[in-house]
Amino acid sequence: MTEPWGNSALKQKTAGTLKWNTLDRVASQVLYGVVGIVLANVVSQEDFGLVGALLVFQAFAIIFADSGFGAALLRQKHSSEEDYSTVFWFNLIVSVAIYFILWFCAPLIADIFQKDRRLIPLSKVMFLTFVLNALAIVQTNRLMKRMDVKMIAVSNLIGQVAGGGLGIGLALGGFGAWALVWQSVCLAGVKTGILWATGGWLPKTWIRRESFRKIWRIGLSVFSSSMLNTLFQTAYSFVIGAFYSLRSLGVYTQADKWSKMGSASLSQIFTSSFVPLLAKVQDNPDDFKRYMKRINRFTAFITFPILAGLAVVGEPLFHTLFGNKWDSAIPLFQILCVRGILVVMVSLFGNYMLALGYGKRLFSIEAIKDGAIAVAILSTVWFDSVELLVWGQLWASIATFGVVAAMVVKATGYSLSSMINDFLSFAGITLLMCVGCWLLAKIELAPVVTLLLQIVGGGILFIVFMKLNRSPELSEAMVFLLKRKIKV
Repeated sequence: MTEPWGNSALKQKTAGTLKWNTLDRVASQVLYGVVGIVLANVVSQEDFGLVGALLVFQAFAIIFADSGFGAALLRQKHSSEEDYSTVFWFNLIVSVAIYFILWFCAPLIADIFQKDRRLIPLSKVMFLTFVLNALAIVQTNRLMKRMDVKMIAVSNLIGQVAGGGLGIGLALGGFGAWALVWQSVCLAGVKTGILWATGGWLPKTWIRRESFRKIWRIGLSVFSSSMLNTLFQTAYSFVIGAFYSLRSLGVYTQADKWSKMGSASLSQIFTSSFVPLLAKVQDNPDDFKRYMKRINRFTAFITFPILAGLAVVGEPLFHTLFGNKWDSAIPLFQILCVRGILVVMVSLFGNYMLALGYGKRLFSIEAIKDGAIAVAILSTVWFDSVELLVWGQLWASIATFGVVAAMVVKATGYSLSSMINDFLSFAGITLLMCVGCWLLAKIELAPVVTLLLQIVGGGILFIVFMKLNRSPELSEAMVFLLKRKIKV
């Protein structure tokens, strides 16, 4: 029988945080999906490639603007007003400095990606988003620290509506890539504005040396690992955009974006919900391992069926949403969904390290992961096949998962057999569900009918197998999401 979560107050906090984080991500992804469907049907593949090229540089700018300080605040048991003010001013100064550097580097960016001069004005506007997001880091982390994420969900929702409405309007008006750029800027601006208007916090001091040193010790490892992660995660977009074509980059960007709606959302939910929880029990090894077991099982229960299910329904999903416009993205999407399972699990393992104070080992995890990706790229880039490049991502993630799992076992004292046991039953049930969905797809029906049949049939199969396995996670999830009274 599975152990209880722990004391009722902490359990209640965790339930509330999980609920609001889940509602936030589900609502955001539904809106993001609706807007994305419209834009994908109106905006050209090349225009998506233009914005995809800019996202390579924006990803690095976001990492530099935060510098790991946000994660450091989240990991600390107690953060002072001096700590918050120091992080705010540091992030603001760095983000503005990077913006102006990228402003002057805009012609160079255009030269890298097929010498397309349209990238110059697009980049100067697009890069405003990381400055706006940097302004919201402290406001967001203060709420996450208190495990009070309701307003984060509200700001995301309103921002998505405003940005999506603007993007759709511009796309229908024929503005192409500009629709995608202004959508992002509007989302970041509205979200940040709401958090400042409702957060009730203002910086009270300037940058304090002691606070900076304390946070930097934790943040440096997070920053280093994030830089490595971003370097190799964006390497695919860079290689495709620089050496293949912007159209090919647009196809890859769509497959990557839709696959990450699942994996990135799940990683965000679990990080926001479980890192503060684990930080509270980091000094008690027995409690920490008990929480690990529950978190492992709950993560597998959610992640495996969602991402594997998305891979199975990829073809009818794309045909229902986009017709045949993005057919070349379907196999990429399916591979990336399977890879997303491993990405979520490796992210979870990193959270265990972070909660225990092993920030420096995050860098080791990223070095292992990125080394595997580098080998995969060098092994596949010569074949002039984007699909083969993506297969390389999957095999690199499999190798990374095995090595990082061994690191977590050594760091936590949680046995490898226990970890395998946590995941094994959910993997088996998910495999059976996928086989059932695959058989349902053999019935020749309209894409939308096939999609609905697979979703409903797969969901029923998963629930039935979970009940037959007597797994408590099914009833526990219903309690968390539907019945608990959440105090916010």
